[in-house]
Amino acid sequence: MIIMGKEKKYPELNYTWLENRQLPLDLTFIVNEPGRTLKDRFKELIKDCSFFDCLVAYFYVSGFHTIYDALEKTDKTRILVGIGTSRSTYDLIKEATNKKLSHYETKQEIENSVVNEMADSEDKLEIEKGVQKFIEWIKKGKLQIRAYPSQNLHAKLYIMTFKEGDRDIGRVITGSSNFSQSGLVDSLEFNVELKNASDYEFAKKKFDELWENAVDVSEKYIHTINEKTWLNQNITPYELYLKFLYEYFKDELSRTDEVFTKYLPEDFKRFRYQEQAVLNAKRILEEYGGAFISDVVGLGKTYIAAMLAGQLDGRTFVLAPPALLNKNNPGSWPNVFSDFHIPAEFESIGKLDSAKRSIEQREYANIIIDEAHRFRTEITISYEDIAEICRGKRVILVSATPYNNSPRDILAQIKLFQNAKKSTIPGVLDLEKFFGKLEERLKKVDRQKDYNKFLEITKGNAKEIRDRVLKILMVRRTRTEIEKYFAEDLEKNNVKFPEVLDPKPFYYQLNADEDKIFMETVQLVTQKFKYARYMPLLYLKKPVKPLEEQSQKNMGGFMKVLLVKRLESSFYAFRKTIERFIYSYNMFIDEYQKGNVYISKGYINKIFELLEQGDDESIQRLIDEGKAERYASSDFRPEFERDLKNDFEILKRIKSMWENIKRDPKIEKLVYELKHNPVLKNRKIIIFTESKETAEYLAENINKELGSIALLFHGGSSESVRDKVIENFDARARNKKDDYKILISTEVLSEGVNLHRSNIVINYDIPWNPTRLMQRVGRINRIDTPFDKIYTFNFFPTKQADSEIELTNIARSKIEAFLTLLGGDSAILTEGEPVSSHELFDKLLSKKTISEDEEEESELKYLRFIEEIRDKNPELFERIKRLPKKARSSKTFSEDLKDFATTHSLLTFFRKGRLMKFFLSNKEKIIELDFLSAAKTLESPPDEKRANLPLVNYYEFLDKNKSAFFDATIEEIFETRKRAGRSSYDELLKILKATQKNSKQLTEEQEEYLQKVINRLEEGSLPKKTVQKTLKGLNELKRDIQNPLKVIGVLQREISLAFLKSHYAESSAITEGKREVILSLYLDGDEHEKN
Repeated sequence: MIIMGKEKKYPELNYTWLENRQLPLDLTFIVNEPGRTLKDRFKELIKDCSFFDCLVAYFYVSGFHTIYDALEKTDKTRILVGIGTSRSTYDLIKEATNKKLSHYETKQEIENSVVNEMADSEDKLEIEKGVQKFIEWIKKGKLQIRAYPSQNLHAKLYIMTFKEGDRDIGRVITGSSNFSQSGLVDSLEFNVELKNASDYEFAKKKFDELWENAVDVSEKYIHTINEKTWLNQNITPYELYLKFLYEYFKDELSRTDEVFTKYLPEDFKRFRYQEQAVLNAKRILEEYGGAFISDVVGLGKTYIAAMLAGQLDGRTFVLAPPALLNKNNPGSWPNVFSDFHIPAEFESIGKLDSAKRSIEQREYANIIIDEAHRFRTEITISYEDIAEICRGKRVILVSATPYNNSPRDILAQIKLFQNAKKSTIPGVLDLEKFFGKLEERLKKVDRQKDYNKFLEITKGNAKEIRDRVLKILMVRRTRTEIEKYFAEDLEKNNVKFPEVLDPKPFYYQLNADEDKIFMETVQLVTQKFKYARYMPLLYLKKPVKPLEEQSQKNMGGFMKVLLVKRLESSFYAFRKTIERFIYSYNMFIDEYQKGNVYISKGYINKIFELLEQGDDESIQRLIDEGKAERYASSDFRPEFERDLKNDFEILKRIKSMWENIKRDPKIEKLVYELKHNPVLKNRKIIIFTESKETAEYLAENINKELGSIALLFHGGSSESVRDKVIENFDARARNKKDDYKILISTEVLSEGVNLHRSNIVINYDIPWNPTRLMQRVGRINRIDTPFDKIYTFNFFPTKQADSEIELTNIARSKIEAFLTLLGGDSAILTEGEPVSSHELFDKLLSKKTISEDEEEESELKYLRFIEEIRDKNPELFERIKRLPKKARSSKTFSEDLKDFATTHSLLTFFRKGRLMKFFLSNKEKIIELDFLSAAKTLESPPDEKRANLPLVNYYEFLDKNKSAFFDATIEEIFETRKRAGRSSYDELLKILKATQKNSKQLTEEQEEYLQKVINRLEEGSLPKKTVQKTLKGLNELKRDIQNPLKVIGVLQREISLAFLKSHYAESSAITEGKREVILSLYLDGDEHEKN
């Protein structure tokens, strides 16, 4: 029988035994041996036929192409088919064993049979031609087809009636072959040819009797083929577009569950967008074991997570930053859960040991991690702890910015609930390989020499991660999407998002002398200064390991960026930083001249944390006083001392230059605006800076100039100061106060605390990473803000000038100069965000950056569209739902598609299990499209006419697309099987497999334990830190590594039993299933081409 993509072949059949024997010439058996198939025999006999009658249990119209040419000269063909045993037939027969089906039931069974057959037929031009010939012959009366209304018919009989005056009256062939490709050619069958006239007469008589009692289904065949299979020529581009949306969003459209809440907080407003997020996250959790809740700031992620916890069984444990556990903070986790009456345990993400003890004592089913992006690095102890806490549980990761720098940022978080080398994410079986490839792309580019190329690849990587991984695991909407697609719901709740205005610049103008010193300083710290004191290992006579070399370069880059940031932050902070650098260099050079060099390697992660807090003093203290390894000065090349002294002279020169600057134009500008700007007058204002010293400087000066109206908050502030922040600036505070008008804060308040009694943010430092700008403004831009407008002001350095345009141009050039002079290190300044030197200034003055609506068009638009069709036009929705599998249409190419499609091309939508892909091909190439590109290609108005569909092109391009989809779904499996490497995982695996071969001393339980560890390693489910510690412990065994008992001892000591458990959704077979063609759209030549 013929089934799409599965033409049954029997290559294993060996016909040698037949070929090597002399066959008798009058042999009547036909077994489909080479050169003597049933098809060959039919062709020989039918060419002289007047009538051809066929009685079979199964007839496949898609196989008609194999025989119709032989029937061309036959006057009439009659095909009598039985009724197959579909479920519905079986039920009917069971109800009335002795009854025949009615004519209607018989025709319905034939319809179902044809629909199913054509859905699974091969995609070949000859099959389509055969089917069209079949229809043509029925219409001419050359062919008739009837169905016998009983399941009892299971014969295979072929009767040939020769023309009058021929050698004899006719022949009969009967046996095992159905009228199909496999029956006629491919399968080993046993059929016999009967040449006796009495056999012919008997068979003909019986056939005629059955024919008389059969139901004519010729018209049913034509109607079914033309209306209910992919051969339907009337499907319009618009209908195909709707079918595409229906198939893509089928899971969402099928969902009928609702958010159930026993208790709602007082005055709580139920928003449809939040409830949809809860339902989406619940589905993702059940399918994949983990979900990211990543709506942009201010949309209520804490509420969404709390409502989600209320829909799940089992206990919930919440890990969050301390500020979000403070019961004085109205939006804290304990308060929100209490408002919904949802029980949970809470712990600070800084107290993971305590969290582990709690989880060991009680069973928890759900883990919520707020600010989950803090666990981006796998090789830390804290990551190992969090991985242990999450194992076997549903994991809810709450973060507006889960992906920031390296592709591995997001991998580390996904590994909390997925196996790295055996994931259940459709199309990404091996996460390590997927993210590793993205990292390799970045490594091939020299960030210093070709920063624009680096930016291009970074943006490309982010898009690929979003399209292939995050869209499956993440719930994320922007404000614009909520306003656009949930407008009715917002209106019903009497809620309107405030208007976010474009940020306004505050230019602080440097006079000629100040500008000269400012720009010369930028030049010195970015181009002349070597940062030798912070990169000593690069000067060693002996070569260093690549990892150490990169770590040293990173440290030099961080210190360079620190100087640039402080220069832009405030003259005060910059002078303080230069003084610390001078002191540090002086001490270092003194020790060097005594013959000693002390190098601290172990504090890079701590330094990153302190950089975020703006705590420069602690950074310098850590570098100067940290536990350090001693080297002799003679271990270093002579240029080390030269560069140290050169750096020291530059520092002294910078200090000397800045002693000539007597005023601070930036603080002067701030005080002036606070006094005279009408927007700022009598309003609560939030001022952000990245430097603790700048914050202290601002508070002192503002309170001195304007009275005690400014409250200072930074990383070292006490809980009582945090309480004052909440009381004075949080609109939901239980005990509101008005002691302070201005809040001056470092980055520590850009997350976790709501400040929406204010609607004004002033960024005193340039927020080099635009995401920072969004997070800061997110503190005041909340869904329940009482304000209609949100104001943002950004400070920029410029030179004194006569016009606003000139001031702007100078400021823009200074920003570009900062980034250009930093080269590749500007990625440190922008914290990995891919933004070029000419983009940043405009981004910082665009409201799109604040509302984070720069991302491409959303899938939400298309989901809303098909939902609206379902709700407002159910008849159309029903028709679309019933369109056949492999439906196709065509439309005229238009210029607006040129970015992702071409004329004379075919777009095909494929599915395998939950994996969906889109390929577009033409004569020259095949490309894979993402959903949005496919949607834009298919999108059509209701009145769009169906264009010409050239069949030769259609089948050629469909074949290309199918090959591409096959390769895409098979490649990863083979790649994974042949994977080998020299990572710590591979080294550990090698040792354990050698131990397995030498396991005579082990008990059965120990052997089972060893196999479990090997399995988890092969699946990539052990944290890197655990693997490294285990490998180190085994290597310390030295010769004892050959003792399997010692090996088991190390494994049990270093590998937590939690890591031998499965992840929550480990066994989901997400990508299982056959490959399916869902639909295809052909793009015909454009109108211009036709004219």
